[in-house]
Amino acid sequence: MIRVALVGGGANCEHEVSLASAHSVAKALTTAHIGGARIEVLPLTIAPDGTWWAEGMPLAASRHASLAAAVTLIGGCDVLMPMVHGPHGEDGTLPALADLAGVPCVGSALGAGALAMDKWTTKLVAEAVGVATAAGRLVRPDDVVPWTGPVVVKPVAAGSSHGVTLVRTAAELGPALAHAFALDDRVLVEELLVGREIDIAVLAGREGPRLSPPLEISVRAGTLFDTGQKYDGSAGFLIPAPLDEVDLKGLREAATAVFEALGCAGVARVDFFLTERGWVLNEVNTVPGMTEHSQVPRMFAAAGHPYPDLLAELVAAALTQ
Repeated sequence: MIRVALVGGGANCEHEVSLASAHSVAKALTTAHIGGARIEVLPLTIAPDGTWWAEGMPLAASRHASLAAAVTLIGGCDVLMPMVHGPHGEDGTLPALADLAGVPCVGSALGAGALAMDKWTTKLVAEAVGVATAAGRLVRPDDVVPWTGPVVVKPVAAGSSHGVTLVRTAAELGPALAHAFALDDRVLVEELLVGREIDIAVLAGREGPRLSPPLEISVRAGTLFDTGQKYDGSAGFLIPAPLDEVDLKGLREAATAVFEALGCAGVARVDFFLTERGWVLNEVNTVPGMTEHSQVPRMFAAAGHPYPDLLAELVAAALTQ
C-alpha cells in the first residue's frame, strides 16, 4: 500500500480549479497501481482562509494549529502530491513543506516551482538558454507606463489567466493595470503576440524527459485564452497540433530547454506561440490543471498514456527521487 497525501484547494484565486483537479486525481489514483501496490489517498484541503481541512472538517480551530495537524498527517504518508494551482502551492510552497517534513513530493521542488511561477524570472531564464519570449517590461504600482500600442497586462505570479487583460487602447491601460495589481504587486506589460497558441507537456521520466503531442488552442477571434474560455468549454483543443517536422523539432527542443533550465521535475506544461519569428514562450506551469479533461492528461492520453497511469507514474517518480 502506498499512501498519498493529496492537497487541493489553496488560499488563492484558483481555489475552485484546484479542488476540481484534486477530486479528479483522487478518484483516478484509487484505480491505479505502482509495482503491484495499491494506492491509498489521504485528501487534504487548504481553505481560502489558509485553514487545513480533512474529510469536510477543519483539522483545528486556527490556521496555525491546522497546519501543524496537517504536517503530522503528511508525515504518516509515503508521498505528498500537491494539486494547489497558483500562489501558496504551485510556487514551491508545498514542496518546501514536504522537504522540511522529510516526505517525497510529486513534481517540481521549491526552486523550480518558485522560478516558474514568477513569469518575469521565467522570461529571464528562457532567454538565457536561447528561447524567445515576448518583449515586455516589469512594472510596480507607482511606475508610469507609457502607451506603446496593443499589449497584454498580467500579474507576475497568478494562474488560470486571472488578472490578464488584452489592452487595445490607451484608455484601457489604467484599468487593466489596476485589475492585475489587485492580485500581485508586480505586473508584466507585454507586446501582443500574433500567432498560433500551442502547448506541450514535458514529463521527467527515468530515461530523461518525455514529451506529449502538442496541443493547439483556438479561441474566439480577437480574444485571449482567458479565464472564461479556459473553463466554459468554448475554447477548442486540437491534438496533435498540425506542425511540420522543423516546427515540431523546434517546439520540443525549446520546451525541454526551459524545463531543464528551470530545474523542473514531474510534469510541466510549457505554453508557446508560433509566430512569424518562430517559437515564443508564454509561460510554464509546474502544477498544471489535472482533471481527466485538462490539457496535460488529454495530451498524454492522445499518445496512448491513460490518465491513471500518468498519475501513477508521477507518484512513482517522486518515490524514487
